Amino acid sequence: MQGETLTRGLKNRHVQLMAIGGAIGTGLFLGAGKSIHLAGPSILIAYIITGIVLFLIMRALGELLLSNLEYHSFVDFVRDYMGNMAAFITGWTYWFCWISIAMADLTAVGLYTQYWFPQVPQWMPGLIALVILLLMNLATVKLFGEMEFWFALIKVLAILALILVGLFMIIKGFSTTKGPSSFTNLWTHGGMFPNGWHGFLLSFQMVVFAFVGIELVGLTAGETKDPQKVIPKAINNIPIRILIFYVGALLIIISIYPWNGIVPSESPFVQVFTAVGITAAAGIVNFVVLTSAASACNSAIFSTSRMVFSMAKDRNAPESLGRLNGRRVPSNALLFSVVVILIAIILNMVMPEGVFTLITSVSTVCFIFVWGITIISHLKYRRTRPELARRNTFKLPLYPLSNYVVLAFLAFVLVILALAEDTRVALFVTPVWFVLLVGVYFFLNKSGHERAK
Repeated sequence: MQGETLTRGLKNRHVQLMAIGGAIGTGLFLGAGKSIHLAGPSILIAYIITGIVLFLIMRALGELLLSNLEYHSFVDFVRDYMGNMAAFITGWTYWFCWISIAMADLTAVGLYTQYWFPQVPQWMPGLIALVILLLMNLATVKLFGEMEFWFALIKVLAILALILVGLFMIIKGFSTTKGPSSFTNLWTHGGMFPNGWHGFLLSFQMVVFAFVGIELVGLTAGETKDPQKVIPKAINNIPIRILIFYVGALLIIISIYPWNGIVPSESPFVQVFTAVGITAAAGIVNFVVLTSAASACNSAIFSTSRMVFSMAKDRNAPESLGRLNGRRVPSNALLFSVVVILIAIILNMVMPEGVFTLITSVSTVCFIFVWGITIISHLKYRRTRPELARRNTFKLPLYPLSNYVVLAFLAFVLVILALAEDTRVALFVTPVWFVLLVGVYFFLNKSGHERAK
């Protein structure tokens, strides 16, 4: 197992498009409906604030990864700066994050498919998608990169087209059931903060969830041919992507169709084109959000398998999960993750209602933990390895102020989760996960010591 290494089969174009794909997912396409319902037009401000914080997290992550090219994931640098137990908990928590993301995306695949085939059971499209993605991931890393490249390209082109078509509709004053399309819709339906500060603050849970997965570019660092060139470029382009694909797209959506006409449980992207009577466009957009969910699930399968593989190499998971097949793909780790993701299919069979909110809330809490550990690891790296930091040309701006601003924001989001009834349950469920991990860690360590004796 020691001599087995992952193939560096990803090209620059793969990573650049995957970085965009990681920033455009189910949280935006499906979750934006709830965010807009809570915050109104001020949702744009929430996305800008969250985008700035996530950019700082990515800069810290990029600096850590490029400080040592042997780092392939969070686990590697967390072990160096936070110790073995923190690495064990972070590794399995990140795995759990992406398992829950995959579950949410498979649920979304079922919901989107029902737009065309309402009689099809919600669980069936998700099962078909999961089998296809597993087979593709078992092939080669390069094939995964190609899949994500085309998935992301579809999303990018669709959102750019939506922005251009939307601008045309706004300029022409295209009529909707709520009146003409106009930028004045941003302030003529109760102002920028129609639900006050309370609604604005509550929107941050789903806004933060919309960004989960943006750090996938860090996980792919170990499989790029030229990480010192590729990673800085991918991370530095994040702000412009946020402005275009999040703020730009939602600005157009709310201008075409007033915020108070959007149903929180449905995709606003599909709703708007249905409301203005362009059913063909609504069908096309539904296809795009369907591929977006498949793309996010694809990323989840990829990242969870690599995390389990890395932990197996460090003896924090069964040794068999650290083996590669003939194509240098961690097939055992892939199969293990997919079997766990299958729980989503069962949940969609027995309780199709309410699964999405619960899963996304738990996922948000776990991602906040992983991002927080990243920032704390960066603080320790700067303090304990100043000579290494001096040589690093890709640094987090405004250190250490940036670190504390990010940690304060993450704490703020946890408080927001406690305020809303439908997300509060995540704060009770998630601690059980961490207690379980601590117990497993001590059990494994005790067993290891006894075997050593």
